[in-house]
Amino acid sequence: MVRLRNGVLLRGHEHWAAREEFEMRALYLLGPERMEFRELPEPVPGPGEALIRVKSVGVCASDSHRYLHGKLGDEEMPGPLILGHEFSAEVVEVGQGVTAVRPGDRVAVEPARHCGRCEMCRMGHPNLCPEVQFCGTPPIDGCLRELMAYPAELLYPLPEEISFDEGALLEPLGVALHSIRLGHFKPGWTAAILGAGPIGLCTLLLLRAAGAAQVIVTDRLDYRLDLAKRLGADESLNSDREDVVQGVLDLTHGRGVDVVFEAAGVRETPEQAVEIARPGGNVVLIGIPVDEWICFRSTPSRRKGLSLYMVRRMKHVYEYTIPMVQGGLVDLRPLITHHFPFSRAEEAMRTAVHYRDGVVKALVHVDQWQ
Repeated sequence: MVRLRNGVLLRGHEHWAAREEFEMRALYLLGPERMEFRELPEPVPGPGEALIRVKSVGVCASDSHRYLHGKLGDEEMPGPLILGHEFSAEVVEVGQGVTAVRPGDRVAVEPARHCGRCEMCRMGHPNLCPEVQFCGTPPIDGCLRELMAYPAELLYPLPEEISFDEGALLEPLGVALHSIRLGHFKPGWTAAILGAGPIGLCTLLLLRAAGAAQVIVTDRLDYRLDLAKRLGADESLNSDREDVVQGVLDLTHGRGVDVVFEAAGVRETPEQAVEIARPGGNVVLIGIPVDEWICFRSTPSRRKGLSLYMVRRMKHVYEYTIPMVQGGLVDLRPLITHHFPFSRAEEAMRTAVHYRDGVVKALVHVDQWQ
């Protein structure tokens, strides 16, 4: 189908052939486990924006929580919502004043739009901006739609060595990098990662690249622990069959680890984290608990003088994660286990939610309908 805007030929797809000019598909979450495709007008980029064609979208645990429960923590859905925030795209058109990207550029997309004016933004903590607009977080629609008009300053060109699929995973890699920074990790330290999902595994990849002396990974799923071992974990513990606390203490000769990354978001892992950290150690809480509560005993935390850090998304990471992947320091490809065309995006959600078929990271290819 030939599509023109202002006399410029735009590339289309065969599956658009029977549809109205300048319309696009978007996938809405209506409530728990209810999704629906809708037709929307094609957006027009304003000054400082680019029109982007969404390519690969990763299904995140936060998407899974919203799909399954209709909410995440205390964030309720006020109405239908487009999910998705881990994504890559291709620039189709640029608005007035945009010079950093141009049509045809392949880009990774920062999902958070910060105000740039508040105290937190001025202090260098845009991830704590109270006015942040985050893709796929109510009331801001996410990226499970074919086209978006998006601030060009939040688009990061991808070198040819990085695929669209890897570009989508730069977001969880960025969360892992931010977490490691918060934990003040140093080369030669020992670490434990509680939860071998995509962010836990990204944390493992970065720790290995940064010179960790020992990394212990725990999870309930054997296939994820097997992948963790292939990616460089020294030891793995199945938390359904083994005593995680005793296991880590045995593996560290009773000392505990220098830093613990809690990346599971379940009730028992924060308690395990404070028990296995060494005296004076650091505990980094990444996972988002569905029931809103983080619980652990105060006595070991207080007596060991632990430092606890809460992860709020990420900040200032793409400038570092892109060269890491481009140079081969980190290989994200083993994390990608499932691919779905846009028409089967809800199947991707169900696969991720229910841990089907050995899923680690499921990708939705929004530019492919079938």
